[in-house]
Amino acid sequence: MTEEKSPEAAPSNQLPDTLPLLPVADSVLFPKMVTPLLVMQPDSVQLIDEAMSRGRLIGMVFAKPDAAQEGPPKPESYASVGTSAMILKLAKTPENRTQLLVQGLGRFRVKSLAQAEGKAFYQAEVEHLIEDAAQNTEIEALMTNIVNLFARVVQASPTLPAEVVYMAQSIKEAGTLADMIASSLNATAEEKQKVLETQPVADRLKEVTRIVNKQLEILELGKKIQDQVKEDMDKKQREYYLREQLKAIKTELGEKDEATAEVETYRTKVNEADLPPEAAKEAERELERLARMHPSSAEYTVTTTFLDWLTGLPWHKATEDNLDIKKARKVLDDDHYGLEKPKRRIIEYLAVRKLKPDSKGPILCFAGPPGTGKTSLGQSIARALGRKFYRMSLGGVRDEAEIRGHRRTYVGALPGRVIQGIRRAESNNPVFMLDEIDKLGADFRGDPSSALLEVLDPEQNHSFQDHYLDVPFDLSKTMFIATANILDTVPPALRDRMEVLQLLGYTEDEKIHIAERHLIPRQRSANGLSAEQITFTRGALRRIISSYTREAGLRNLEREIGSICRGVASKIAEESIAAEVIKIQQVTKYLGPVRFTGETKARTSTPGVVTGLAWTQFGGDILFVEATAMKGKDRLIMTGQLGDVMKESAQAALSFIRTNATKLGLTGDIFESQDIHIHIPAGAIPKDGPSAGVTIFTALVSFLTKRRAVKDLAMTGEITLRGQVLPVGGIKEKVLAAHRAGIKTIVLPKENQKDLEDIPKKVQKEITFHFVDRMLDVLKLALEK
Repeated sequence: MTEEKSPEAAPSNQLPDTLPLLPVADSVLFPKMVTPLLVMQPDSVQLIDEAMSRGRLIGMVFAKPDAAQEGPPKPESYASVGTSAMILKLAKTPENRTQLLVQGLGRFRVKSLAQAEGKAFYQAEVEHLIEDAAQNTEIEALMTNIVNLFARVVQASPTLPAEVVYMAQSIKEAGTLADMIASSLNATAEEKQKVLETQPVADRLKEVTRIVNKQLEILELGKKIQDQVKEDMDKKQREYYLREQLKAIKTELGEKDEATAEVETYRTKVNEADLPPEAAKEAERELERLARMHPSSAEYTVTTTFLDWLTGLPWHKATEDNLDIKKARKVLDDDHYGLEKPKRRIIEYLAVRKLKPDSKGPILCFAGPPGTGKTSLGQSIARALGRKFYRMSLGGVRDEAEIRGHRRTYVGALPGRVIQGIRRAESNNPVFMLDEIDKLGADFRGDPSSALLEVLDPEQNHSFQDHYLDVPFDLSKTMFIATANILDTVPPALRDRMEVLQLLGYTEDEKIHIAERHLIPRQRSANGLSAEQITFTRGALRRIISSYTREAGLRNLEREIGSICRGVASKIAEESIAAEVIKIQQVTKYLGPVRFTGETKARTSTPGVVTGLAWTQFGGDILFVEATAMKGKDRLIMTGQLGDVMKESAQAALSFIRTNATKLGLTGDIFESQDIHIHIPAGAIPKDGPSAGVTIFTALVSFLTKRRAVKDLAMTGEITLRGQVLPVGGIKEKVLAAHRAGIKTIVLPKENQKDLEDIPKKVQKEITFHFVDRMLDVLKLALEK
């Protein structure tokens, strides 16, 4: 390396008006300031060599290079104000680089720019700017303020030496002070160039003050962040050091660390649980997290709770099925009288399990009125199979998370009730009863019935994924049984996944058998009575069933038996009697007056009243249709809380009668001078459906022709304007309701003849059935001659 030294700088009043321009892209030189430079561009190196032979004077200007172009900045990007400078030292390196030490002399403004003749660099004709040295009070105040601020910047900055503050305090010239401080600050080249271009000293001081304030704010904020980080680090290091000390002390004493011991306990649980691969991977990940946590951490409890659930589930625990078909049939028969279809389906399932052990569990749905034994049948199935039983009530459930669980991000998250039930059952193949599936709701928290689609699909539930566990659990071995009163509210997609078995109610004889075998013994035990202290005759039971209850199920019957048992228990406790045989005469004494009477004959003794059959969600029922007329203007009045469909059936019946008035023996003007009124009693109960069509039609004809309905006769069926009788549903429930009410003859649509297979044989023998497909045929059977 070669080095040259220059003589002292020339005075500013001797500076030439033409200077070679050296563009600088990343720094700005101020007057009276000294700065090193590294020159690499060939044209700039040529400029330096030329300047060394001509007085060592150059002009330095800030030039922002174009990012899209390579090489030195273009003349168009040169700043208009620059600094004249003297080269104090020069050194050349073997790599053809030139190192300079330059001192600023004064400001100049570029008047014109031209390329030197035969050279690669540019020369400029410049105007040297003279500094105004006059000072006033404002400038002195600005100088004092800027020095104080600069002292704070130096104190906060790790790179500026303290000596620069003394240097700033010793400067008396305002312009020089502003240039010196701007040169020392870690400001951008654009900000420094703006200071260089500001000629009035007061304005320059204000601009530098703005930059100093900005630098001070950045430094103080950085120091605050640094102190905070250091404080946190010191705290964590101290805690870590203390924990390590505590761990070392416990190791010396032969004691295990509490957290370490708990992690080892969970690791043992995970190994003993024999988890599936995905669950084992998740458990291992949580164990590693647990080992890094402190027991006082909030996440620690969340992780331990998750591991408790993961290891507590019966991944591979299952009860052994009782595949003795005869024994299972005996258990079902002992627990329930009747219900042949559901019991036959369970026996079929057991037979398939015996022949094919890996068969998937069925998804059954018991549908029927309340009190028909749906829930208790599920318990009997579990007992017959030798499985655990778990019942989950779905009534009023509106949150999807109740089925699928909450994600672990929520406070107090838990698995869904399906996984909870499996854990409580302690086996992966229990009989899982979803009670009241038709009572599910939906709101802004999701649709639980949609979440059940995966649970109740044998093709999907082998990998059911609870949101809390986030690993698949096999539900295919679980036998799901759902119960519902009505299927209309169950979404079609969910209904399609279940095999529906109808429990439509019991006949009187079946109720007597069930009362003798189950209800009476249960009520005796509940009220502290023995078989010797109270007995019921069959006549008494028949009276209770026919005169005090009118239902498809057995709940009210059991309540009435319980009332009698309590009455007898009261007398025995008073020692007024030792035992009681409940006969027909005693029923009224304990239960009071008869509540239901055979009103069919009395109600239908006048023309215009006909007995119909209806279906409700509580089973079948009978209803009476009454028709009358009064003077008016050909209006049809309908009362009794009738729905739109039933009103339309009445309109259709009246239209058919008016169309066929001649066949029915009616004159045409009978309708024009009077209003017809149709009423269906029990007016507080809403009624709807097309099955009352033939009943309304018969009642209208009965009144208009003054012919009474045949006694003990009921009917159901939909009508058309062409005189056809169309089939309807709920035949078994309606026939059983008619049988309970003492009906002897029933008129049904012809296409419903196939539904008699579901009717008990005893009922079929006691009731005469007529099947019709024409409305006029109904009148021949239903009205007296």
